Parts: sequence; structure tokens; C-alpha cells
Amino acid sequence: MTSTLIIVVAVALVAVVLFAVYVSWRAGRLDRLHIRLETAQAALDAALLRRAAVCLELAGSRILDPATSLVLAAAAHEARTAGPDEREHAESDLSRALRVVVDQERFREKLAEHPTGEALLEELDTAVAKVVYSRRFYNNAAAVTRTAQRRWLARALHLAGHTDPPRFFDIDDEPPDALMAA
Repeated sequence: MTSTLIIVVAVALVAVVLFAVYVSWRAGRLDRLHIRLETAQAALDAALLRRAAVCLELAGSRILDPATSLVLAAAAHEARTAGPDEREHAESDLSRALRVVVDQERFREKLAEHPTGEALLEELDTAVAKVVYSRRFYNNAAAVTRTAQRRWLARALHLAGHTDPPRFFDIDDEPPDALMAA
């Protein structure tokens, strides 16, 4: 009877230790996913700010006509200063304004005539591409984190704490046709 009790206690102890190790591993994974999400958010914010800065630089370059410069500068300023609730809308507006500006007839010729035009176009192309990639990376990280937070063990043991599920960042980030063709 005593040896049976010792075996039962040993098996129960091993099961508890294995469960504790598994819970610790899941908690660590969820923590790493949150860190990845924060890093992706920071990269997305930096890419969006860089795109707005390049748009402001283009608007102030005197390459574009005054009305087009004003529209682009207003959209870039709105994107940079928008609050969290209006940010997706403002960034989408900047994407649409950028497409209208860059896809104008003779846009590339106007830039080629300007001494810094080609460098500005390359910088704009890079900034627009980084926004697309950063948003995809962020949304991927948000999806993986949401899935991990929804698992039964994470919910039952409150491994995510009281954090809300991450929101996806949905904007119109379609690049201008003239940049995609380059």
C-alpha cells in the first residue's frame, strides 16, 4: 500500500511539474508575441511618419503646382497629427492623395527636371514600400497574438493579463501605379 501511494504521489508530482513547465512556456511565448507586436507597431509608426515626411518634402519642393502641393501637404499633416481614432482614416487619405499626385501625367518628367527630383522619387518609393511591408508585418503579429490570447489555457489562467486583443491596422496603402512601374 505504501509503495503504491508513493508511486501515485510521484506520478502526480511529475504531472504537476510538467503542467507548470508547459504553462510557463505558454506564458513566455505570449510575452514574446506581445514584444514582437510592440516592435512591429513601432516600425509601422516610423514608416508612416517617414512617408508623411517625404510627402511634406515633395509638397515643399516646388516641383508640383501650388494646388497639388497644398493638397499633399494637408493630407501629410493630417496623417502626422491624427489621433489614434482618426489615424487609419488620415493615413488612407494620404495614400489616396499620393496616388493622385504621383499618377499625374508628366509627374516623372517634372521630377527629372528638378535637381533633387530623382532622389526624392527614390525616397518616396522606399517610404511607400516600407509602409506596405510594415503594415503587413504588424497585422500578421496582431493575428498571431490574438490567436494565442484566445487559446483556452491563456483565457483560463489569464496569461495575457488584462490586455485587450490587438487591433488590426487597416488602411488603404496601395502604392501609386507610377511607383510600382519603376
